[in-house]
Amino acid sequence: MSAKAFTAADAEAANLVLVGEEKGRQAVHDLITAYRANRRSGSANTKTRGEVRGNNKKIYKQKGTGNARHGDKRAPIFVGGGVVFGPRPRSYDKSVPKSVRRLALRRVLGDMTRAEKIFTVDSFSVSDGKTKSFLAALKEVTQADRKVLLVGNFDESTKLAARNVAWTQLVTPSELNVEQLLLSRVVILVGDAVSTLAQRTA
Repeated sequence: MSAKAFTAADAEAANLVLVGEEKGRQAVHDLITAYRANRRSGSANTKTRGEVRGNNKKIYKQKGTGNARHGDKRAPIFVGGGVVFGPRPRSYDKSVPKSVRRLALRRVLGDMTRAEKIFTVDSFSVSDGKTKSFLAALKEVTQADRKVLLVGNFDESTKLAARNVAWTQLVTPSELNVEQLLLSRVVILVGDAVSTLAQRTA
């Protein structure tokens, strides 16, 4: 079960659309920015002077003390007072058009193909669900020992065997995203993953 290097000719034969270095850079940037923004919870919250604990009693009389004029102790200049223009719960979600997503995927796949980081294999499975068996099967496919991304439709035993290997990731071709590709040193396309990616880039 040896892996074969994926070339531009293979992509053309599978109708997988790739783009060169002249376009798609901004699309990749926009998509990664959206991924990271959408992961933000936006739950940071501060209290204004109307929300902090305390009463509205004037802290001292208006005149005659020599101090500045003040109202209640919940003013922002006092310790324990409200916060001015502090963070409030909000959504950081960003939407990216489908055409931009498609272009970004084409660009990253093209870059990785030119860098010879993508390989194909007919099948990959671990029937006994053991990590040791998974590592042995992976070694037959690639000698890489860091940041290996396997793209395919895997059975439950294979997923079980891979879950303890932190430097590998299993993902289906329909769920594969640009960020996962960028964070990988080696990408293994299993079975009909190429045809699915061809549909996504068409």
